[in-house]
Amino acid sequence: MAKKSKKQQAGGTPATVALTAAGVTYTVHAYDHDPAHPSYGEEAAEAMGVSPDRVFKTLVADVDGALTVAVVPVAGQLDLKALAAAVGGKRAAMADPALAERTTGYVRGGISPLGQRKRLPTVLDASASDHDTICVSAGRRGLEVELSPDDLTRLTHATLAPIGRA
Repeated sequence: MAKKSKKQQAGGTPATVALTAAGVTYTVHAYDHDPAHPSYGEEAAEAMGVSPDRVFKTLVADVDGALTVAVVPVAGQLDLKALAAAVGGKRAAMADPALAERTTGYVRGGISPLGQRKRLPTVLDASASDHDTICVSAGRRGLEVELSPDDLTRLTHATLAPIGRA
């Protein structure tokens, strides 16, 4: 097993460690996760008092046999056809949750687009650019990180595309 850095030992996640290492300005928002809540993303928006349009969920899909990360507002859904088109693919389906967890190193409901175990192609919904800052999972349930969409795009090498739908 890999050794954890001092920041990870002190409570950081791979996502926050990656942000700190990159010198990015960000804010961590912690809240008490309710396992009975039907939606991780909506729970985060409610707990932080932030519009669901500014809180983005991280989903892992299989596009033509390759795992791909999609980051879309919690207020909507992922358009799988649009995701496939954004990465030059033909077909997309949601990835097996266990495979997504193993590949990213995060648990479902806490998958962050940052600091993943294996870097995957990432597509950020174009609506992110409508906001000065957005919130994404910081790597565990009950922990979100707020940062600029430009920083998220740069750090994840994301493609911006309209992949969300209401």
